[in-house]
Amino acid sequence: MAVARERGLSHDTVLYLKQHPDRAALRDLVSKLEDPVEDLVRKDSRFKKLGLAPQDYVGNAAAVVDVLEAHPALLQRPVLVRGRRAIIGRPRERVGEFLS
Repeated sequence: MAVARERGLSHDTVLYLKQHPDRAALRDLVSKLEDPVEDLVRKDSRFKKLGLAPQDYVGNAAAVVDVLEAHPALLQRPVLVRGRRAIIGRPRERVGEFLS
């Protein structure tokens, strides 16, 4: 994370495609998320190929956890976690504010 480096902050990077978050980790992430829970799910071509519907995830933490457990590549990124708070780091300008 360039913003963290620029500010001299140490951070851990989780390569979620190599080390998939388990159900407990996803639930924990959802519980900390300050963004709408449905924003954790990437609505990209893979999402469309799977025949998924965006409205199924609106405000539905359980459905988000289910789909991300089954399809980790759909996890939006980057996700920043600090203590009991988490955000999706898009747009990039949000990251600096979150880390302050």
